[in-house]
Amino acid sequence: MDSIIFLILRRMRAPLLTLIVLYSIAIIGLMLIPGRDADGNPWSPSFFHAFYFVSYMSTTIGFGELPQGFSDAQRIWVTLCIYATVSGWLYSVGAIIALLQDKALRRTIEEHRFGAHVRAINEAFYLVCGYGQTGSGLVRALTERGQRAVVLDNNPERIDLLKLESLREFVPALRADVRRPDSLLLAGLRSPFCAGVLALTSSNEVNLKVALAAKLMHPDAKVICRADSHDIEANMASFGTDHIYDPFDIFARYLSTAIDSPCLTALQDWFGQLRGTMLPEPIYPPADGLWIICGYGRFGKALHARLAEQEGVELMVVEMQPERTGLPPGPLIKGRGTEAVTLEQADIHRAVGLVAGTDNDANNLSIIMTAKELNPNLFTVVRENQLINEELFKAIAADILMHPSLIVAQRIRTLLSAPLLNEFVSGAGREPDRWSCELISRIIALVETKPPILWEFRVGARFAPGARTLAGQGREPTLADLLRDPRDRAQALPAIILVQQVAGEHRLLPSLERPLRAGDRLLLCGHPGARDWMHWTLNNPDVLTYVVTGVKLPRGLVWRWLRQRWPSLWGGVEGER
Repeated sequence: MDSIIFLILRRMRAPLLTLIVLYSIAIIGLMLIPGRDADGNPWSPSFFHAFYFVSYMSTTIGFGELPQGFSDAQRIWVTLCIYATVSGWLYSVGAIIALLQDKALRRTIEEHRFGAHVRAINEAFYLVCGYGQTGSGLVRALTERGQRAVVLDNNPERIDLLKLESLREFVPALRADVRRPDSLLLAGLRSPFCAGVLALTSSNEVNLKVALAAKLMHPDAKVICRADSHDIEANMASFGTDHIYDPFDIFARYLSTAIDSPCLTALQDWFGQLRGTMLPEPIYPPADGLWIICGYGRFGKALHARLAEQEGVELMVVEMQPERTGLPPGPLIKGRGTEAVTLEQADIHRAVGLVAGTDNDANNLSIIMTAKELNPNLFTVVRENQLINEELFKAIAADILMHPSLIVAQRIRTLLSAPLLNEFVSGAGREPDRWSCELISRIIALVETKPPILWEFRVGARFAPGARTLAGQGREPTLADLLRDPRDRAQALPAIILVQQVAGEHRLLPSLERPLRAGDRLLLCGHPGARDWMHWTLNNPDVLTYVVTGVKLPRGLVWRWLRQRWPSLWGGVEGER
């Protein structure tokens, strides 16, 4: 606030001094030039009368309210003062208009307002550095779950776009250079409510600087970064960056998993979607036969390393500038892949799969169209670089669509919304694919035609009193009890427990006979209504007693008094009272 006042006073110094000098001269002149009253006696206005007259004269209000009329000399002086003060006001008003348009003042006011909004946040929030394709999708996902976010980006168009978004939560945003520590501090980096910093710009170096600054100035905050260079990833990991996401390595692992475990890939796809979507059909990329990779940049190299070295897939690389990207450890055809002759040289008629992975969307679309004309049975993977071309890529109907920004946003969204999901996916990857296929069948049978949802919760302190009461009776709640319908314990809620975390140990699809205790964390999948009934069971001791023992405890003061007076009336009674 002090900087705003200082800037205003500095810019308005000359206009204010001009008005002060003009007013002073006009007032002193009126006090010194003599006039005559009605009786012909000499008369001069006092300081108060002179100031009063000059005030309404210079503003052209035009009252005539002095005790005596003016002499000719006074009228001449007033005439001169009128032109002088009006000119002074025009100069001052022009200076005020110029000040309101001053970029430095507007920037200072914007920063002050932004800082005030950030300081007013009294709940956990995430500082998002970069509001590009990744950041925008992630901010929308955060606000849809009721989580707070603060955004920094050096592109004013992106900040303006954010202000026009219809988000569920207000998101303070500022155009700023995220490489500067003062920008991060203004955005609340050292706030006790800052839960994490997300470095999502398109520059590896910028993300590295943000991660370093965050770890130095707020070591307890979770730092999540995007990086597509192995050197930058190693640098980030060296000082303790919590999570680093490389979209090209992520997709290479995804395609490799799809070849080995199609059902697990279908589960991953569904888990990464927003709520309200049905489970997708598994995709089956061919494992045997020739694959053609068009483009040997960062994306092509990640795919080549994963498919050739770990999956043993036969690969052919098509690259226009191998002298710039480097030579692959295998066969290479020089060209773009957009021409039929280049694809024929790559043996397109024998190929079973093709990846259009250049950094040019037009070339990728052309590659897919040409390849399908030559070999309609190809399994195609296409890279989409810009979301504005989304409709074009939908029309091309490739088997797998890869967008680097959306991949990173999906992984971070999953991490923040359901941390146990990473443990589930990691554990599921060690199981045979039939394990995932059976789980998909169970989920589909459970929710039928309704879209299932994924949720995670911790068994809180309100569960403890009811559990202690049951322990005194020799009973202990189990996971099976949690899945009982509190309206009728003989019915099961439409939900599956995917992960149970107990004292740092993660159990996938745990046995329902395992005990349920306060402090446990659970990851579940099922019908949306099941989540609400589970919360009722965990937060209401009477309901917990019913689902475990079948005894419906009386409610209300009278019924509780009767139960204490004659406990035999309720002891051991199953079902409805």
